[in-house]
Amino acid sequence: MLKKIEDWISSALVAVLAILPLVLKFIQGALKVPVYGADVAVLNFVFLFSCIAGIVTWRDDRHLNLASFTDKFPLWFQKTVKEIMNAVTVCILTALFLDCICQLSNSLQFTENFWGMNTKVFFAFLPVCYLSMIIMKVAKTVSESGNKSVCWISTAAGLLLAFLISQSSITGILYYLFNIENVPALYAISDAWINFSHATIWLFVVLLIFLAFLGLPLFLVLAGISFVLFSQSGGYVDVIPLETYRILTDRNIAAIPLFTIAGYILSQSSAGSRYVEVFKSLFGWFRGGTVVAAVIVTTFFSTFTGVSGVTILALGGLLTVVLTGNGYDKDRAESLVTSSGAIGLLFPPSAAIIMYASTNYFSVDVFELFKGSIIPGIILAASMIGVGFFFDRQKIRPKFSIKEIGRSLWHCIPELLLPVFICVLYFNGIFDLFEVSAFSVIYAFIVSTIIRKDFNFKKSVEVIASSVPVSGGVLFILGAASGISYFMLDANIPYILTEFINQYVHSPYVFLILMNIFLLIIGCLMDMFSAILIVSPLLLPIAESFGIAPVQAAVIFLLNLSIGFLTPPVGMDLFIASYAFNKPLPKVIKGMMPFFLAQIIVLLLVTYVPWFTLALL
Repeated sequence: MLKKIEDWISSALVAVLAILPLVLKFIQGALKVPVYGADVAVLNFVFLFSCIAGIVTWRDDRHLNLASFTDKFPLWFQKTVKEIMNAVTVCILTALFLDCICQLSNSLQFTENFWGMNTKVFFAFLPVCYLSMIIMKVAKTVSESGNKSVCWISTAAGLLLAFLISQSSITGILYYLFNIENVPALYAISDAWINFSHATIWLFVVLLIFLAFLGLPLFLVLAGISFVLFSQSGGYVDVIPLETYRILTDRNIAAIPLFTIAGYILSQSSAGSRYVEVFKSLFGWFRGGTVVAAVIVTTFFSTFTGVSGVTILALGGLLTVVLTGNGYDKDRAESLVTSSGAIGLLFPPSAAIIMYASTNYFSVDVFELFKGSIIPGIILAASMIGVGFFFDRQKIRPKFSIKEIGRSLWHCIPELLLPVFICVLYFNGIFDLFEVSAFSVIYAFIVSTIIRKDFNFKKSVEVIASSVPVSGGVLFILGAASGISYFMLDANIPYILTEFINQYVHSPYVFLILMNIFLLIIGCLMDMFSAILIVSPLLLPIAESFGIAPVQAAVIFLLNLSIGFLTPPVGMDLFIASYAFNKPLPKVIKGMMPFFLAQIIVLLLVTYVPWFTLALL
């Protein structure tokens, strides 16, 4: 019952986020009637959705993590790791919860009012979210544990450790609520923790990274690292929830969950098969034609979902059937789909591009970055088509038929119009990015539910609810990574790193090679959104110091990270493909290597020929 309520609430919030911006646009734009607090209201509803999405994602155990290797170890080791993970999870979530309560207690924070409401009311959902996660985690661990007393001991250990490391938050709560200023015991514990974290900071960081490989959700890894970093610099952990709130109420960031949901609605409807039929009729009659169709379809869907793994999971089976049905080798078909899953991240309205431009808004404009990434994206797609064409040994091909092309185009008109509407509305300045994303959700819903009747209303709610964990996982990664990003900037690390590289690296060509190697490794080990928030502010100033245009540096950055999804041995898409196609990981890696090498060649081409990224600017 509770699950249904949560799903209906999250679906209702999606409806609000999709409809409200367009209604306000009409009132303020067409009717010329100003609406006080319109932007603040909409963005706080986005934050509310983020908190609900976080709870739903946690409930469904869908928060992004690296593949867990614990099943390779003895049973006693697995049980030990499970209790350690329980303690660490409870510790980090409790510390974040106390940090949020401290900010809620501060009368100087969240004072803005709109529509008879206060921003503090919306921020209060963040500690509620963390508290819900703690309760669900403990309840699940206790129910699954063979030794409940051990489970309760690990939970108590996590709570105690959270109390010890959260003295600055507890001190703040006592001061803001009860005007208690001097508690020597708390200050002593706080000083002891700061001194201890000074000496062992990297030990904590390494431990959290190690736990990431054992299955600890990435947002907890990032939040834990952020907490340790701020603690050792003087205990200013209050920045973490404030940065989470700031990033999740950014207007461009708010577009990410809506584009993701629109793509998910389309992927669960008949749109995927309709796109396949269109491109199959257009290109399937010649050798490699179905390869062209498969690459275009995966590119389109990953552009909207913003997460390549979703495309592999949602369309991998369908596209494999289409390819093999026309005589393509099954293993090659699966490798092609896997390798093409991240191409769409280089095309508008890619969430990765939005995220990068929002993070580096002083250097890169999102409109310019959209234009700069188009040609590299086309080249990357062409390289996958080229490799796929080389392996095409199809004997069975449909005949070229104008009638069949016309029929498939006619049956796919509503779906084909969506990218057209998005480009026209956004690039002509009619809608901003957030409004375009809201339009995309409404359009995808109308096409799937009313025009195509793929879903009835109840089923459509279920589809939207099932898409929430995808966007929820991304949003919480962004919130956690924003703390580390703030710390990097506050500690002046970009300047320090720039000075270090300028001292030892004097050639822009050498720098670009080093940057590519570094980013491929980052792309393996870190999700794209965290990498953008944490790493891009470090590398962009250095790239500019070598005379590399910000847009070119951005495209190189994004291209590296998209290829990082495929980089052995721990690229995220390799694990997703192994799961989706029920194949052992070594076989997945072996099959996609020709496609991976082709993408590396494209990367070098884009890196050393600036024209490809700057030609359309």
